[in-house]
Amino acid sequence: MIYVIDHNDSFTHNVVHQFSLFDKVECGNYNNLDIAKLEKSNVIVFSPGPGNPKDYPVTSKIYWKFKGKKKIIGICLGFQQILFCEGAKIIEQKNIYHGYQSNIQVINKKSIFKKGKKFKVGRYHSLKLKEPFKNKDFEITMRCLETKVAMSFENNKEKIYGYQFHPESFLTINGNFLIKKILST
Repeated sequence: MIYVIDHNDSFTHNVVHQFSLFDKVECGNYNNLDIAKLEKSNVIVFSPGPGNPKDYPVTSKIYWKFKGKKKIIGICLGFQQILFCEGAKIIEQKNIYHGYQSNIQVINKKSIFKKGKKFKVGRYHSLKLKEPFKNKDFEITMRCLETKVAMSFENNKEKIYGYQFHPESFLTINGNFLIKKILST
């Protein structure tokens, strides 16, 4: 079972729908989690949402409780939330990318995706990872070809993954493939 933590985002139910193609999904608001269902889940997904990761201390607690015990996937704010928990700084971008389609590329040979592979993805964010970000377990695996902003990370050791973009968006080509690949690792 997959448990999606909703950060009050209009995209959350699209995320739930996409993940339900692969397994049973439960969804709970970050302020009203069903701990029993969360405990039973195999995968935890941190949804997109407004604001900054520091605005979601409950999600940070969930991250630390289940890190290394369950697969964790972060999307947009969820991507930022995981990196924030790991000590990264999340900062404003020069431009806001809401409803913007970008070309991204796999840049890391350690990725579960083939190095050099390109994807078209939908972006909806005004914040980004401040780099350099140094953590031996977390590898930046994809970047935007236009802005060079980090678009994904992988921690294959502890099964923690994140996408800055929205795989559930109609602007993301092959979004189901991107989710299926993570779920199958």
